[in-house]
Amino acid sequence: MSADAGRAFRGVFPYLVSPLDASGGIREDVLAALVERLIAAGVHGLAPLGSTGEFAYLSNDQRLAVATATIRAAKGRVPVVPGVASTSTADAVAQTRAMVAAGADGILAILEAYFPVGEAGVEAYFTAIAEAAGGLPVVLYTNPNFQRSDLTLPVIDRLSRVPNIRYIKDASSNTGRLLSILNRCGDRIEVFAASAHIPACVMLIGGVGWMAGPACIVPEQSIALYDAARAGDWARAMEVQRSLWRINELFARHSLAACIKAALQLQGFDVGDPVAPQAPLDAAARDDLAEALGAIGAL
Repeated sequence: MSADAGRAFRGVFPYLVSPLDASGGIREDVLAALVERLIAAGVHGLAPLGSTGEFAYLSNDQRLAVATATIRAAKGRVPVVPGVASTSTADAVAQTRAMVAAGADGILAILEAYFPVGEAGVEAYFTAIAEAAGGLPVVLYTNPNFQRSDLTLPVIDRLSRVPNIRYIKDASSNTGRLLSILNRCGDRIEVFAASAHIPACVMLIGGVGWMAGPACIVPEQSIALYDAARAGDWARAMEVQRSLWRINELFARHSLAACIKAALQLQGFDVGDPVAPQAPLDAAARDDLAEALGAIGAL
């Protein structure tokens, strides 16, 4: 656990990719090099095993290896908040305990679902993760675009009363929903922004930072956006956010993991392709991505 573990989470937390070799092993050297790059750029924390980390395509052993390698590479310099995701509460609890034992500074809690899960089941799932986290801060992650069972406002309200559930990353891109969360639970739970078109808006209404994959490839620009928002320089924040929009358009057009892994390859990190059956970007898409990164000084 890092020296930052007891501090509030704030700022830019990139969702790291999961670099795999041909046999499915974790490329720890590549992950360590990426961690060094991001910490040198000034990120405020690291979040392996978010959506960009392809958690849905990895085994539990692979997930733990990614988290452990990230914690080892961070060396306590910034908090590491790995994702825990499962269709089963018991498995999510086991994953959480393993992440805590590995030295995580918090848990990013994600619900996978095949059959729909009712509100009581959703609440019980996240409560169990919080209990297994042993007092470490828990970040709720809700992404209704991909999750079969979402967190409703009443469930978020009740979960915000669990002492160590202290944050939520809501990827709905719905600022009205975010404002409802802040109005209802803002004295108990804090909000991180998601995709690249919304961080300035989230910061304006009271958010505390940005957890997202794009920060892996544009960390300086992401930090500049956060710093401008923190300073109340909204014109500058929107200028940076608009400059990042073309990259977000490419993410929307192609697979998120494929885009970020391709971008990192263009930047010199041998992170490999997205996990099959996802497909890597084709040559035309890579050219578009390279042009977009070059236009904002990210190559």
